[in-house]
Amino acid sequence: MKTRTEKDTLGHKAVPFDAYYGIQTQRAVENFPISGIRISEPFIRAYMCVKKAAALSNIEDGMLDKKKGKSIVKAINEVLEGKYRDQFVVDIFQMGAGTSFNMNCNEVIANRASEILGGKKGKYDIIHPNDHVNMCQSTNDTYPTAMRLSALFVIPQLESELDTLAKSLNKKSLEFNNILKSGRTHLQDAVPIRLGQEFKAYSLTISKCRKNISDSSNHLKELGIGGSAAGTGLNTSKNYSKIVIKNLKTITKINVTNSKDLRESMQSNLSISILSSSLRNLSLELSRICNDLRLLSSGPNTGLNEINLPAVAPGSSIMPGKINPSILEMTNMVCFQVIGCDTTISHSVESGQLELNVMMPVMVYNLLFALEILTNSLKQLRKLCIDGISANEETCRNYMENSLGLMTVLNSHIGYEKAALLAKKALNSNKTILDIVKDEKIFTSDELDSIFNVKKLTGEKQSK
Repeated sequence: MKTRTEKDTLGHKAVPFDAYYGIQTQRAVENFPISGIRISEPFIRAYMCVKKAAALSNIEDGMLDKKKGKSIVKAINEVLEGKYRDQFVVDIFQMGAGTSFNMNCNEVIANRASEILGGKKGKYDIIHPNDHVNMCQSTNDTYPTAMRLSALFVIPQLESELDTLAKSLNKKSLEFNNILKSGRTHLQDAVPIRLGQEFKAYSLTISKCRKNISDSSNHLKELGIGGSAAGTGLNTSKNYSKIVIKNLKTITKINVTNSKDLRESMQSNLSISILSSSLRNLSLELSRICNDLRLLSSGPNTGLNEINLPAVAPGSSIMPGKINPSILEMTNMVCFQVIGCDTTISHSVESGQLELNVMMPVMVYNLLFALEILTNSLKQLRKLCIDGISANEETCRNYMENSLGLMTVLNSHIGYEKAALLAKKALNSNKTILDIVKDEKIFTSDELDSIFNVKKLTGEKQSK
């Protein structure tokens, strides 16, 4: 490989000749060949937005020469347009706090800006990665700022999928509104319910989780950019923090604000933990709903078989005709992974020390990964499963009519003890609850029709 030689405070090192990154990035490549996973596109985009806002602020504030500043901005715009993405080569497991990635960004921007001004890659006499691109900045304030922005970039897609899923479940609740079935508590027969009511509850749960995520994301909009190395703003101009926030608003179209305390924003990643917790809670609820749907569709001949799931693939390599709840199983696995991501984030957030939390690279990887797989799985869950669910109405009715839970209806008429005796008779015979009650001739036919008006017992109306 053709190389060029660059120098830093540790000495000289060969860098690929055509690379836009430089010596500090090369050191990171050699030091951290850990996972082979590189940071995702939303984070690169967020970091470029931070760098662009900083350059514009330094030009506006008279700190950065306009010609150099414009070349830096032009180089950043090219990255934002999708160029040079292969130049961001630092592993997600890297130097603490993300210094390696910040320098990867600085070097790529500096080398491309130098080219724009007629210079050559690896010669930093025109544009320097630290002095010009990183002016008024530190990894310690740019990295957490980009971390929050990157999450804000992708959260709307998750919110949209949650909204659509909630609507899909609600549509099913209306479709199944008149289907009577047996409720189940402790996985045993319970009082009657309508299939539509179960799906309505699922829809409401997803809507609540969506609101929780949206509320949590608002904490990310308070940014500590301008804090520099320790939150004191060292080496920044007096107005830099306010100007850079103004420019970030314009660039990102997000209503970000200055942190009330730049030290606090650097020490604490509470906002990341709050968002991650909301993703964990969504995963807990989503996995529960998937488990319910797997139970309700179990069978078809030896399970509950109350609903049918769309077939998406053969379910077995050895059992012909077998169809599995594949999309639900995939969603369960995604939920488990997101819960694991939250565990990593939680430990990382707790591990901050004094003026800085150095565990941010693994935080942002897990956060963006969780957001990505949740968004993608929700889309597939809706399209390939929920939208195509159908009900086995006769099966639902048969279970309901044979459910011992029906006997609960008689409590207020004959008392718990007598109702329990009748339930025992039904359990020891091949007769339904209604048959047993009729045989006992405790009530007239009209009284039975009134007492066992099951639709009335499950709630007369289904809310939209």
